[in-house]
Amino acid sequence: MSTAVIEGVASRFRPIGLDELVAEAALLTRVDRKYLVPAERVIGILHHLDDATRVLEIDGERRSHYGSMYFDTPDLLSYHLAARGRRRRFKLRCRHYVDTDAAFLEMKTKGSRGTTVKERIPHPTDAVERLTPEGRSHAAEAISALGLEETLVDDLVPTLHTGYRRMTLLLSDGARATVDSDLEWADTWGGHLTRPGLVVVETKSSSRASVVDHLLWRAGIRPSSVSKFATGLAALRPDLPSNKWSRVLRTHFADGAPSTRVA
Repeated sequence: MSTAVIEGVASRFRPIGLDELVAEAALLTRVDRKYLVPAERVIGILHHLDDATRVLEIDGERRSHYGSMYFDTPDLLSYHLAARGRRRRFKLRCRHYVDTDAAFLEMKTKGSRGTTVKERIPHPTDAVERLTPEGRSHAAEAISALGLEETLVDDLVPTLHTGYRRMTLLLSDGARATVDSDLEWADTWGGHLTRPGLVVVETKSSSRASVVDHLLWRAGIRPSSVSKFATGLAALRPDLPSNKWSRVLRTHFADGAPSTRVA
């Protein structure tokens, strides 16, 4: 099921611009929850949202095309730190906003106290699949702050590309929700995986659960420990340790082997 179908169901919602969306939701102390949902069940959730819900619209479009290239070492240090639940870990990606042709290099770190920090810098759109000297310097500073060897930044290489279409909703209770569909992954070993019938729904709210959270819970759908990077790589590389995501992989990625292409 494509984003266009989901967008059609949400066509009754009034549009909201990016600046207004940020102003409306900027003051929230955010709690993020992620859900993996069959596409047909997302349609039912959208039908139950009230007419006060608004949808982000940019240049007349209610869907945005995102692409992200994740960087890791050849031995997949970033992945293994996450798979083992290490308190000090990092994730580095270049996110490309395809429709507006803008890109940012984003470094997400988790320190010894469990706090998560995400920092980003502008990145050239003609270099989304490689690290610039400025990008390596940005990554090295964050890696060093974790107590890891700063020189490992020299080993970082493009590892996994993800693509999806995103629709962003401002809910009537002031929370936000994103709906990511047309999910696809491609690793640098030639593996390619798509899940057209699967949607990632993420809610961003205050400490109180949003209306979308309650609708999903009522439907028997609970938050998942899911990362587009780690889960996608684990699905493509069954040789990797993946106990942390075993339930997600078994439920949503075990109904067929990933397709493979020549690199």
